[in-house]
Amino acid sequence: MYSGSGFKDWEIGDVEVHVHDGVYHLFHLIIPNHDYIAHAISDDGITWKRVDNAMFVGHPGEWDDDMLWTMDVGDCDDGTFEMYYTGLQLSDRGVNQKVGRAVSKDLINWTKRFPEDDTVQSVGPHYENLKNNPRTWLSFRDPYLYKYRGDEYLLVCARASYGPVYRRGCVAAYKKIAGKFVAQAPLLFPLAYDDVECPSAIEINGVSYLIGSIREDVKVRYWYAAEFLGEYQSFHHDVLMPQGNYAARIVKDGTHNLIYSFYFLDRQVNSKRALPPPKELAVDENGKLFLKSFYKWDEKIIKTYAQAAFPDVKLLYGNTTAHFDKIRGKWWMASRSGYELFTFKKMSESYIWEGTLKVEGVGKCGLVLAQDDDGSGYYISLDYKSGYVQIRAWGFNESDPQNNFVFKNLQTNQFIAPKNLEIRFKLIRYGHYIELSIDDIVKLTLIDYRYNETRIGFYTSSSIISLRKSMYKVLENPLEEYAALKNESFK
Repeated sequence: MYSGSGFKDWEIGDVEVHVHDGVYHLFHLIIPNHDYIAHAISDDGITWKRVDNAMFVGHPGEWDDDMLWTMDVGDCDDGTFEMYYTGLQLSDRGVNQKVGRAVSKDLINWTKRFPEDDTVQSVGPHYENLKNNPRTWLSFRDPYLYKYRGDEYLLVCARASYGPVYRRGCVAAYKKIAGKFVAQAPLLFPLAYDDVECPSAIEINGVSYLIGSIREDVKVRYWYAAEFLGEYQSFHHDVLMPQGNYAARIVKDGTHNLIYSFYFLDRQVNSKRALPPPKELAVDENGKLFLKSFYKWDEKIIKTYAQAAFPDVKLLYGNTTAHFDKIRGKWWMASRSGYELFTFKKMSESYIWEGTLKVEGVGKCGLVLAQDDDGSGYYISLDYKSGYVQIRAWGFNESDPQNNFVFKNLQTNQFIAPKNLEIRFKLIRYGHYIELSIDDIVKLTLIDYRYNETRIGFYTSSSIISLRKSMYKVLENPLEEYAALKNESFK
């Protein structure tokens, strides 16, 4: 996966993707220096290579001479492009975050517009400023330009001027009036979080949606309203992307609405980061947002195997209460007591594996991406009763004889099991990227470097499961790091 690696292996920060003439342009921060905005391009939205850097910090004395933070790139009416970006200044020790503007004719060469354009700043009475700020620094960053009914609004991660100090995070709205952005009341003020980072907005089927990243639990959440300037509410389950996915932004790709984010390898803020493949944004019949797999995965399929052509299944542990049968095109897997793994050798390093899985009896079950004959690897548990899907790293820890096991929850999400307990799953393994969809809804999306399995399959414990209509699709192998190659255009 792309990480912008250099002296440190995990230098990628907040990301912004802009699609133009079939080319995906990735702009991202460089951590921890924040001294320039990097630029990479792709022809498939997944594999990236670096090109010329987009922008550097300003010269001494300029308003952005300390650090550059999150940006947003958009199309102008005259065919050119503009970038709104966050800047920090040395003279105030970076306390007063501001938003500036740059322009480009080709998405490659950028010209800053200060002092021609004034910077946008956090001002009262709606927002904290240098006089009413109870902390030692102001939050005013991550701009996102949103056009609504002929008007332009700049959405910003900011903080309201009132409320508990740790709950003032809001999405500020600045309306463009006579060529300048003027502060309006907060578009979203949930009174719940310290900050609502990297906000972005979209309208689908007449309903307006906001998404934002939350540092408290490292999740991407969303809100909805009858109109863009209306009252935003939450569904009972408001998590759009599960823990570890962060700094998500909505990206237009023709008729497709994509979500790009980076992923925290340790699911904690300031841990290692990498860029996973995008997902697609969709809405269900109840108006709830959900994610689908990226539409371009099909372009990477090399060969497809039907279930009848899969390699032989092996009972990994030899559990005497377990059995495996093939009956009328179905696989039947059961274990009355204890665990058993029903695995077969994978047919490629990267793949899409999908099929219809049904629970025929109560108990524990799930998918397994096992590494070797002792079953070390990834376990995806399907809790039909409680409505949870969870992926764990579970295996032998040879480095510590006193704690000789690995048992680590990597990600958890909710799902609603149908009454017949039959689901359609889709598992994508692309390098170190893992994605699981249940009934065409992405539930798990993560990057992990612990295991590179040789066998995949299922596990049961006091349960009976069946598999039918399964397909194994071989994917081309990913280029793990494309950032260091020469400046050669895809197109």
